[in-house]
Amino acid sequence: MVNDDPVLARRERIARYVSVGKRVGYTALLVAIVAFFVGVATQFPAWTVALSIAGLAVSCVVLPLPIVFGYGVRAAAREDRERGV
Repeated sequence: MVNDDPVLARRERIARYVSVGKRVGYTALLVAIVAFFVGVATQFPAWTVALSIAGLAVSCVVLPLPIVFGYGVRAAAREDRERGV
């Protein structure tokens, strides 16, 4: 069944951006965590400190918007289901 509703199409597009944003943000966080533990094991060479800080900075900049927009998309879908749309 094809639905040409522009609101649903826009919501779907935002959901895709949210997915990519979360993937990028959480990957940056994972890189920061791994770099930190590598640094712990190797007495913190400069590259591990720089990579940890960069990973944390990227995740702090990227993650908030996809998280908020993700909640919005899910809330809109939930409201549509409750209304029977």
